[in-house]
Amino acid sequence: MSVLKNKATNSLLRSEKKSLLRFLTLYVAMVIFLITLLSLFYYQSQEKLMLSDQRAMLTKYAYIQTRRLKVLHHFFPERTEYPRDPRFRSAIYDLEHMKIFSLLEDENVRFDAEEIYITNSHIHLVKMLDEFYLGTKYLIIEVEDSGAWRGEIWTNIITYGMAVFIFFMLFGLYLAKLFLKPMRDSIVLLDRFIKDTTHELNTPLSAILANIEMMDTDVMVEKNKTKLARINIAAKTVSVLYKDLTYLMLEEEKENHDEEIEIKELIHNRVEYFSVLAQSKHIACDLDLEEATIIMDRRKFTRVIDNLISNAIKYNKRNGTIGIKSREGLLVISDTGIGINEEKIPFMFDRYMRFNSSEGGFGIGLSIVKKIVDEYHISIEVESKEGEGTKMVLRW
Repeated sequence: MSVLKNKATNSLLRSEKKSLLRFLTLYVAMVIFLITLLSLFYYQSQEKLMLSDQRAMLTKYAYIQTRRLKVLHHFFPERTEYPRDPRFRSAIYDLEHMKIFSLLEDENVRFDAEEIYITNSHIHLVKMLDEFYLGTKYLIIEVEDSGAWRGEIWTNIITYGMAVFIFFMLFGLYLAKLFLKPMRDSIVLLDRFIKDTTHELNTPLSAILANIEMMDTDVMVEKNKTKLARINIAAKTVSVLYKDLTYLMLEEEKENHDEEIEIKELIHNRVEYFSVLAQSKHIACDLDLEEATIIMDRRKFTRVIDNLISNAIKYNKRNGTIGIKSREGLLVISDTGIGINEEKIPFMFDRYMRFNSSEGGFGIGLSIVKKIVDEYHISIEVESKEGEGTKMVLRW
């Protein structure tokens, strides 16, 4: 049970990966949006806090400068020098926002509702005077903005933001695990059922096939020959399924014994094996085989060929055709069957994925094919069109 569970949990199906990817994409987007929103709120609150601290100091400077303007106003025109202070710079504007005098480094003065604001690298305080000293209505106090507060805010945002992001990602992975658990439990249960069933199939299936081979058809009447042919077809169909299940459950992890395989010879052998199935649907085989070899484990290459030919028969039309073409580094198996929708092609190698329930099976044949060709770095291309057929192209 533990072995089965590990095999299931270590290999996500494409549909599982797609579901997981969609969930994580949505979850990460929501987490990033939440962190960004909180960061923006934190930045604005810290900026307001900093300006609140600066407001008290600049208000004090404005009071000092107002008293100096009052003195200058009373002694004008004997005194004409505008009062200066090393701690800040100032400017005075009249009621219509016309500049009277300015020592500001940043002349971008705003007379809106904000009393204190940041402009580039400076902080301005706009003070409206009650008395029009020297025609002044607005006094502007300017100090440098070092930006140290901004650096501290960004440090906090990055530090705490990363911590929150990691926390939410760990929580998201926990949620994803809960999300996929029912699906994985079903796979583990199905794997266990198939393994138990496979053991029970071995003896009766071997007995059926052996007895069919030993029966003398020469002494049979035509009616019994037909019945025997049907039994043979059914037995070979079950035999392919049995070999797939055996490979999946018992032989997949066996050590490979790679050898040079004559493809032409093997194809002829497997076509002969499936000839009874093909004849039952009046399917013709169009062979275009040239001498070609591949270095693989014969047991695995046979599983690939058997599954591709078996599918080409099962999903073919009556009186259809199977085409098999081999060249050095190339094998093409095509049929004139029902085909599948182009959008479903990426999912056809998923384990337990079936697009046509009329032919039975567990939907494991093509997943075995994909595992084997991936193991040997063989590319497999699928061309399929509904109602016209499917073509499998293997290149190595």
